[in-house]
Amino acid sequence: MLMPGIIEAAERAEPPGEPEPGLVAVRDPGDVADPGPAVRPGSEGVEIGTAAQAAPPGVAHSSAVMAVGTAFSRLTGFLRTVVIGAALGTALLGDAYQAAEMIPYTVYELLLGGLLASVFVPFLVKRRMRDADGGTATEQRLLSVVLLALAVLTAAAVLAADQLISLYAGGYTGRQREVAVLLTRLLLPQIFFIGVSGLASTMLNVRHRFGAPMWAPVANNLITMAAALAFLWVAGRGRTPGTVTDGQLALLGLGSAFGTAAQGVLLAWTLWSAGFRWRPRLDLRGSGFGEAVRTAAWMLLYIVVAQGGVLVTANVATRAGERASRAAGHPVTGSGLAVYKFALVVFQLPYAIIAVSVITALLPRMSAHVAGGRRDLVRDDFSRGLRLACALLVPLSLGMLVFAIPGSVALFAYGSMTPDGARRIGVVLMVFAVMVLPFTLHQLLMRVFYALGDTRTPGLIAVPAGIAQAATALALPLFVPARQVVIGLPVAYGLFYIVGAAGASLVLRRRLGGMDGRRILRTVTRLHVAALPALAFAAAVVWGFARMPGERLPDVLAVLVGGLGGGALYLGTARLMRVAELGYFTGMARARLRRL
Repeated sequence: MLMPGIIEAAERAEPPGEPEPGLVAVRDPGDVADPGPAVRPGSEGVEIGTAAQAAPPGVAHSSAVMAVGTAFSRLTGFLRTVVIGAALGTALLGDAYQAAEMIPYTVYELLLGGLLASVFVPFLVKRRMRDADGGTATEQRLLSVVLLALAVLTAAAVLAADQLISLYAGGYTGRQREVAVLLTRLLLPQIFFIGVSGLASTMLNVRHRFGAPMWAPVANNLITMAAALAFLWVAGRGRTPGTVTDGQLALLGLGSAFGTAAQGVLLAWTLWSAGFRWRPRLDLRGSGFGEAVRTAAWMLLYIVVAQGGVLVTANVATRAGERASRAAGHPVTGSGLAVYKFALVVFQLPYAIIAVSVITALLPRMSAHVAGGRRDLVRDDFSRGLRLACALLVPLSLGMLVFAIPGSVALFAYGSMTPDGARRIGVVLMVFAVMVLPFTLHQLLMRVFYALGDTRTPGLIAVPAGIAQAATALALPLFVPARQVVIGLPVAYGLFYIVGAAGASLVLRRRLGGMDGRRILRTVTRLHVAALPALAFAAAVVWGFARMPGERLPDVLAVLVGGLGGGALYLGTARLMRVAELGYFTGMARARLRRL
């Protein structure tokens, strides 16, 4: 991966100041793993559990495999979203599928996923080092308990499918509700295999087997795409809850569930090939699980609050879509959960590709600085990582703002997805684009807390942030027409990260003796100024191609011409302005090209 080298280059160019010792960790950072964003509302988060954990220093090959695997997982995950959009559209049927699909992941994340992601990787690593049997007994116990819990949880969830739909999509009635309940019941068995994937990924990571957790989601995405294409071929375009049959829904739902099962089986087979053999054990006395779970208590508060926001958002979106269609007297595209979820997938791509690479490289470094008591080096690493991420995220977020509508038409307007529905995705995406930097800032601040071994403060900060998100989302239907509610939901989503980042910054400013805020603000301002010519060029290209006849070709050309030309302008302007943060990337790229 390039990011460690870029961070080292930036570090060499920015000499450290006077050492500031005295930083004390709240808890051993080794007791807390990086849980990822911990707010995934559905399967677009392709890394399950701890699959995104960084390889240890020196494992260059593993890092390369992880980077390529992550890229393919994200690419196929995005294509999966496009194909599902083509199969179902953004009207009531698409809303019902999105509500049904998010429930298994949310239930799993709430009741089990957070523990695996944040606690059991470091717990297993320590037991493998300390136990006479290399941690084998601990792994046998953990697998036995988790598989039993998953079986019980999955069976209970399938039986409670009707109640779960009432919880997440309480506004559905009639055939719309029947479709949502059927899809939910078909998709809920995924809970078991999501858990198997998460646990197998955890156990593979502690064995330094990082490739399979990155690549296995590709199989899941391809199978789900095949199921969606088969549904489109069998059912045809423009299906609604009133015209779709239970058999057609079963084809889609069972196909999606089979994709998740295939991912779990692939990871389990990889774990078996790594030498692990499962023998059921439920003798938990003295296993240390209780201590590990207590370590995760505050992390679980954070996850519960974040998933509470998902619950509120799902209810507001599904009710708004249903009310908009009822008021119009026919299915209305782009007013409910589906358009929100599609836009969310696109919004998360820049973070998944860029910021996750920065976090993966930074977290071990910051943990080492915490162990040395050097708050100045932790502060420098945070500042450096944020500025480097912004060097790429600023133009991408502005480009997302300009290209949201033509890009959505070019990518999504196929099959059952009408051009109007694709444009609605673009409108929602424009609001999301404003939240790219606050989202990234919040995630980096959380990693500083994890490096400090502090899970309590993020949990407490999440409470007011979650209240702000929920209150804003619930207020939208009171002041905004039903068709426009979904456009305001990204604002509520972003408030969670804005409020959370503000609270985290205040706390860390005291602990670290500042946050290097002036340099960060100066860099972000210069990056926006450097992007202004590119922004103006891209906007002019979009305006010009919009005057061309045709439905999709002008949008494709606008994105290609505007994106390439705007990117070149940004690089040129940033170079003239001597923006150092972008120079590290271009310098590394030139060095790699010379070696070819």
